[in-house]
Amino acid sequence: MTHTPTLFIGIDGGGTGCRVAIADFDGNFIATAQGGAANFTSDPARTVENVLAALNDTAKIAGLTQDVLKAASAHLGIAGIVSPKDAKAIAERMPFARCAVTDDQPTSVAGALGDRNGAVVAVGTGSFIAMKRGRDIRAIGGWGLRLGDQASGAWLGQHILQRCAMVRDGLAETSGLVERLWVKFGDDPSRLIAFARRASPADFAELAPEVLTSAENGDRNAMPIVGEAADYLNLCLTSLDLKDEDVVCLTGGLAPLYRPWLASSFQARIAEPRGTALDGALQLARETVQAEVSSGQK
Repeated sequence: MTHTPTLFIGIDGGGTGCRVAIADFDGNFIATAQGGAANFTSDPARTVENVLAALNDTAKIAGLTQDVLKAASAHLGIAGIVSPKDAKAIAERMPFARCAVTDDQPTSVAGALGDRNGAVVAVGTGSFIAMKRGRDIRAIGGWGLRLGDQASGAWLGQHILQRCAMVRDGLAETSGLVERLWVKFGDDPSRLIAFARRASPADFAELAPEVLTSAENGDRNAMPIVGEAADYLNLCLTSLDLKDEDVVCLTGGLAPLYRPWLASSFQARIAEPRGTALDGALQLARETVQAEVSSGQK
């Protein structure tokens, strides 16, 4: 007989880091911990290692044994999961009897919207836009930096370095931001090239806040980049055909900074997220058990 678990575990993994939370049956947090980057596409092995390390840290804080963990219901929302094979590869390494693994889109949507209908604009190291109506979710983006991730921190960082190269080639005028970045790289093109060659999405994303701030201050190289990013987000939201009651939630470290760049019709719909992707992971872990109970499984 399989017993209904009394603990729920949510895990949120992205290019900057991962977070783990353990909650009881009533939804009260018992313990949380953070760990290293967890983007399965970028580094599968390190993703599993970092998630397990953060999970072990959380279990120690809560004083839980491995047997207790195994009996919990867990949901992992991990960036870079693109196939059932990816999800299975992570699930098989986890110590849970009940373990669902998805990319970070379902957890972000569940956490931000709760029971509301609307759109989630999730922009951090990566990016995606999703529409939820009832139980149906339509997602746009999430292709990763090589194919997309427009407006993301990684995308902004990559594009401003491209502008640095264009300025050095005499194809664009310089600006305060470009000059500061060249100082960062010792005014040495070889150092810029070496950084770009080895940089992870998280490395590129470290440049993003200054790009957005510089665009707000009128920097001639930052403004067109952020403008292109905002055009993409506006295009995505337009394609979702929002209804009167639909809200727009801005989630992730960078999405709220795009608010002034969105069309006024979308700004008027902006509502505070109900929670984070970690909250969403816990919610989905709980829903898995509720579905089992409803179907008569014990």
